[in-house]
Amino acid sequence: MIEEATDPSGSTARDDLGWIAKTVDRLGRIGADPQDDEDLRQKKALLVLLAVLILPVSVVWGSLYLGLGSPVGVVPFVYFAVSLGSLVVFARNRNFDLLLNTQLLDIMLTTTAGQMLVGGFLPSGGVGLWGILAPLGALVFLDVRRAVRWFAAFVVIFVITGLAGEMLFPDADLPSWFTSTMLALNIIGAGSVAFALLASFAQQRNAALTALRAEQEKSETLLLNILPSAIAERLKATTQMIADHFDATTILFADVVDFTPLSERLPPAEVVGMLDQLFSRFDELVERHELEKVKTVGDCYMAAAGVPNPRPDHARMAALLALDMRDAVATSAVAAWPGLEVRIGINSGPVVGGVIGRKRFLYDLWGDAVNTASRMESHGTPGEIQMTRATHELLKGEFVCTLRGTIPIKGKGQMETWYLVGPRGDDRRSANAH
Repeated sequence: MIEEATDPSGSTARDDLGWIAKTVDRLGRIGADPQDDEDLRQKKALLVLLAVLILPVSVVWGSLYLGLGSPVGVVPFVYFAVSLGSLVVFARNRNFDLLLNTQLLDIMLTTTAGQMLVGGFLPSGGVGLWGILAPLGALVFLDVRRAVRWFAAFVVIFVITGLAGEMLFPDADLPSWFTSTMLALNIIGAGSVAFALLASFAQQRNAALTALRAEQEKSETLLLNILPSAIAERLKATTQMIADHFDATTILFADVVDFTPLSERLPPAEVVGMLDQLFSRFDELVERHELEKVKTVGDCYMAAAGVPNPRPDHARMAALLALDMRDAVATSAVAAWPGLEVRIGINSGPVVGGVIGRKRFLYDLWGDAVNTASRMESHGTPGEIQMTRATHELLKGEFVCTLRGTIPIKGKGQMETWYLVGPRGDDRRSANAH
């Protein structure tokens, strides 16, 4: 029985809230245009809602003055007629600028006119305060420059009508209690609407800032995915060309062996999926060893140690990365593709690094060290890590390396190369060395 007694009241409360929500939603659709952007749609909805909320206030104000026999009560009804008429026109022509200017002029001129006809600042009970809604509304719906003009116009009209009321209508016969009451109501009413306007403005500003921060974070994340973090920070801080010389670096290239015939045997989605898994795994290894991924070109992956932040152990870190990349192909999910092998080539030396392009810009490396590392990969052996003498000299004390011999390298002539086997102390790899 208790539940039956309380359920109707709860249902009624929910119905009331639902009715209010539906009413606000209907008001927000007045003058709406499917082509409006989100900002304009919100401005239209807010202006209509505020205008509708003030309408009953003007009726009450006018009725109170007329009830006391003051003809000034006609002025709020003039405001009511103009405001309602502009809403009706707006519902048909959807002209937001016309509605806004009409509403701002209506609230500013009728309230200050009422102030004058009642006898000035104090006898009117501060009714002219409602006129401040015009510049505040302009601040919310327009730019600051135009809002300043509205504020200047309000100050001028407010002062002139107030002084004119005291000089031309000094004998307004209204009870003091009524004047005091109206002063309090005008302050509360105008202040409440002003607060609602500013609250809406603050909410829109905060929403815009939140959206801007989200877009900035997204942009920064994308930038960091394209460029090394140190280069990304420099790019954000300057518009000058970014170009640096690095004396000691180690460059690594890894390429899928016979990728073209392999891709011809597989569906396109499977080819892309294979490269995505392989290069994503390489990305993880590059991050773990604190190297820099430079780029991928087709089925070729390029990374570097010692750029853009120089480090004395660049060759060692590149070697550890190369070993892990080789193992990843044999042990990770990409091994599910039959016949998948990679060639890896590394070389050490000076390079030039910089950002090129204006669209889809790229951080790239240039120099003989880069070209030679690429040749180490392309002239290498599937499943092996081939390196030059320059890199071997930096690694031979810490890693097991085997001499491949002197081989012809395109564009370089005869070069002595080595295979990287593994770190010294790894018995399994040492046993396999030859």
